[in-house]
Amino acid sequence: MSSTSAQSARTRTEPALVRWLLIIVALLFLGLFLFVPLAAVFAQALEKGWGAYLAAIREPDALAAVKLTLITAAISVPVNLVFGVVAAWAIAKFEFRGKQLLITLIDLPFSVSPVISGLIYVLLFGLQGWLGPWLQEHDLKIIFAVPGIALATVFVTFPFVARELIPLMEAQGKDEEEAAITLGASGFQTFWRVTIPNIKWGLLYGVILCNARAMGEFGAVSVVSGHIRGSTNTIPLHVEILYNEYNYAAAFAVASLLALLALVTLVAKSFVEWRMRENA
Repeated sequence: MSSTSAQSARTRTEPALVRWLLIIVALLFLGLFLFVPLAAVFAQALEKGWGAYLAAIREPDALAAVKLTLITAAISVPVNLVFGVVAAWAIAKFEFRGKQLLITLIDLPFSVSPVISGLIYVLLFGLQGWLGPWLQEHDLKIIFAVPGIALATVFVTFPFVARELIPLMEAQGKDEEEAAITLGASGFQTFWRVTIPNIKWGLLYGVILCNARAMGEFGAVSVVSGHIRGSTNTIPLHVEILYNEYNYAAAFAVASLLALLALVTLVAKSFVEWRMRENA
């Protein structure tokens, strides 16, 4: 019997008490840190009834926050999609000087506080920043405007697609692409007919995670937005303002939109994981 088979046999023959104990502990953690908080958000949001709930969501500032959040995601996700595919393809398929540095830089947003990320853009594009006087002279506004919010969101979310694709593309190797080129396919044809079909579920997985983070980002966006109500507030910032004003019902009503996004993300993530296992 191989070592893998022996390990699987030992796993299946663990005492029932151990298996059930592990399952119960996992379910307790899920209930305590996921389901209870989500239930609390919806309970608080509906505390004053459906009328108050819908009024809080339909309020002009809330609608403006939802619109800005969608715009920000619509900018940052495609940008990171292109970057993720290009970076993963370069890292997985080619050897070049600085490859390890590129991998390290991709992980940078994971190690840098989002607040620091926002401050970097203030340092670059703020009125007292390096490019601030030039931007002001040409009547261009980045900080406290949509471009700054989009840039900050792109920065904190750019690892997600690349980090999903790099190990997947490395595991697949280069044989199929090289075979396609040998048979006369162009680079473009090889990319669309060989590479993309092989990575489509990993690509979708990365996009789902990237979109969820983009719509829920708070720290970096808070620094560069200026908190201009109805103009530069995304959903998380609008929730903070409502909460600080002790308007708890409205705050939790708007927060429930992010909670719904989290649930949709979990379902989509589980579906993509299932399809990836099916295609493995």
